[in-house]
Amino acid sequence: MDSVWSVFFVASIFLFFLCAIFLYKKTSGHKTGSSQYRRSPLPLGTLGWPFLGETLDFIACAYTDQPESFMEKRRRMYGKVFKSHIFGSATIVSTDAEVSRSVLQSDATTFVPSYPKSLTELMGKSSILLINGSLQRRIHGLIGAFFKSSSLKAQITHDMHKYVQESMAVWKENHPIYIQDEAKKIAFQVLVKALISLDPGQEMEFLMKQFQEFIAGLMSVPIKIPGSRLYRSLQAKKKMVKLVHKVIQEKRDSSSIHSTLPKDVVDVLLNDTSELLTDELISDNMIDLMIPGEDSVPVLMALTVKYLSDCPAALHQLTEENMKLKKLKDRLGEPLCWSDYLSLPFTQNVITETLRMGNIINGVIRKAMKDVKIKGYFIPKGWCVFAYFRSVHLDDNQYDSPHQFNPWRWHEKDMSTCSFTPFGGGQRLCPGLDLARLEVSIFIHHFVTQFRWEAEDDSIVNFPTVRMKQRMPVWVKRRTDP
Repeated sequence: MDSVWSVFFVASIFLFFLCAIFLYKKTSGHKTGSSQYRRSPLPLGTLGWPFLGETLDFIACAYTDQPESFMEKRRRMYGKVFKSHIFGSATIVSTDAEVSRSVLQSDATTFVPSYPKSLTELMGKSSILLINGSLQRRIHGLIGAFFKSSSLKAQITHDMHKYVQESMAVWKENHPIYIQDEAKKIAFQVLVKALISLDPGQEMEFLMKQFQEFIAGLMSVPIKIPGSRLYRSLQAKKKMVKLVHKVIQEKRDSSSIHSTLPKDVVDVLLNDTSELLTDELISDNMIDLMIPGEDSVPVLMALTVKYLSDCPAALHQLTEENMKLKKLKDRLGEPLCWSDYLSLPFTQNVITETLRMGNIINGVIRKAMKDVKIKGYFIPKGWCVFAYFRSVHLDDNQYDSPHQFNPWRWHEKDMSTCSFTPFGGGQRLCPGLDLARLEVSIFIHHFVTQFRWEAEDDSIVNFPTVRMKQRMPVWVKRRTDP
């Protein structure tokens, strides 16, 4: 079945390009504009085949266990920054940490996000992933401040405790436990509670079902005829938006929006006095913000379990650290709070190393709004820049033995450098990065303090999104030691 799916996906990508060619104007990226850089030379590289560029080569490498090989081959030939043509656009690929940082730090007058057509259709024009300028900064700032608040971290900690305990309480020792599936259910419920204050029940089950239908279309052929993958995903989003509209209306009818501290992201956005945030905009963005609960956070949990399973020394040290904390809190008769989890140094180093090696976000694509020169490299107006984080995270000039899981490296290495960007950077830095760390810390704490386990062989799939091929199956045995 995997081989059939691979052929189908490649065929879908091929069809995508054919549709793009006939429905849209061919990119103007081959022109260098009329600015002061007009005569500047482009980085070395090749644009590949007519129309298709080098996309099929990129996809073929992405399906292997070394997806960075596409970049590494060209980096050896052309340098860390080179030109290509992938995903329908003339593109400057950056595997240089400083160049990528400059792109990430730029504002919307220089670079704007660029995504596949199917994703932009599903996100909508008002998505925080697509909007630019003052509106994007306002929404990002409001959400980011709320995500950093102690009150939300306390709520997340409470909800994670509840859902993790409920999940792990029914795990059986004679059945495989699929960590990625368990993590998805927990993380999605926690995130939805933080976004719209929805508790488990029929509406949550409905939302989860529709969300599965929605997210399946993020990387699909951009055809919206009835029955197509994209059409079905758009219909699912409409149903979810209707549910969120209902939540918003109930909040407005209660007249309590401005009377108390915000309980969720909807409260935060409804409290905004700018009158720029319509109910439609808020509803659409709530759906988009649910993606980490289905994708990045659960995968980070599963990858952490995988790397710990493959590194007994790291597992032993992390378990000792977490058992020591648990025993201390039990002796004091105090529950663990969010700051307890984030204060565990080795546990945080394990998560950091998992982010570096796992590369849940392989990179980001930005489109140049004008001719730009960065570190001597010329980027023409209309071209895309693919800032490829994975190559930087696995660069042996940046990290010793980069393909080796080594959480001890972070005892001294600085996470704030431009060579570590697992959550992006600049004005579009993921606002939920602290919450992602907190959720993984809580999940891992309960897992290692309650269970010993043996992991089945599993591999990482890196395209179109990062995930465990077999969903990370483990066989657990409950701990009997005090």
